[in-house]
Amino acid sequence: MYDTIIIGAGPAGMTAALYAARSNLKVALIEGGLPGGQMNNTSDIENYPGYANISGPELAEKMFEPLENLGVEHLYGFVKDIENHDDVKKVITDDEEFETRTVIVATGSKHRLLGVPGEEELNSRGVSYCAVCDGAFFRDQDLLVVGGGDSAVEEAIFLTQFAKSVTIVHRRDELRAQRVLQDRAFANDKINFIWDSVVKEIKGENRVESVVIENVKTNQVTEHAFGGVFIYVGLDPVSDFTKDLQIQDESGWIVTDDHMKTSVAGVFAVGDVRQKDLRQVTTAVGDGAIAGQEAYKYITEHS
Repeated sequence: MYDTIIIGAGPAGMTAALYAARSNLKVALIEGGLPGGQMNNTSDIENYPGYANISGPELAEKMFEPLENLGVEHLYGFVKDIENHDDVKKVITDDEEFETRTVIVATGSKHRLLGVPGEEELNSRGVSYCAVCDGAFFRDQDLLVVGGGDSAVEEAIFLTQFAKSVTIVHRRDELRAQRVLQDRAFANDKINFIWDSVVKEIKGENRVESVVIENVKTNQVTEHAFGGVFIYVGLDPVSDFTKDLQIQDESGWIVTDDHMKTSVAGVFAVGDVRQKDLRQVTTAVGDGAIAGQEAYKYITEHS
């Protein structure tokens, strides 16, 4: 029996584990991949206090390191369901079941798909959702980045170190990214823009060769040659396994109060899986700290 099981080892989950373990709770951290979550797909983090610039994987390693010294158990697995039995929760993975007094959901979000012809067929053959992972495979090629937010612009800038050119296609006539990122993109000679447009199809035999683009104002359809397509059109929560608890909104984001409490006593949610406005490493860390303390309070009050 654990005092708390944290599902997901991104910055929110690792911080929750840190605070819970420092409160002398018996803590398990369940993760289906490397600790760090989406940080592992980020080349440079420039807005985390204390670091002018640090890579995502490096920050993830620094966050994970103290957990082992505090006795946090790191378990590998994919959670399929959470059962609520009042004072005891059962966390069910692919091949094991664990009992715990509290649960902190920190599974984050995943990249949304465009849902256009060719996207699925050419995934990993020119279609990518991670410039840091795949950018080096596209040296001296013309690349397309889909999206206009922080991630799209950050990754477009990153790709310029490998690519011949990078074109950002955005459905609006201005970017949504932070102004500092926009300024860098506009100042980069390798970055071009296609405004008011959406991708209709990704074409190619064995790998990406061209992209069909439609202007949403004029309905003009054009086809452009690209060697790779990097997609950043939003996020969807990783929360399907919580459906039976009925703690989600209509889009699947988990609803909490300011104390990270869901509508189910003893179940908390933190980080990008929460219904919230700003999804950043800093806000995830804040969520995790609160949840770790709230789990401790819950256990002491129910002892």
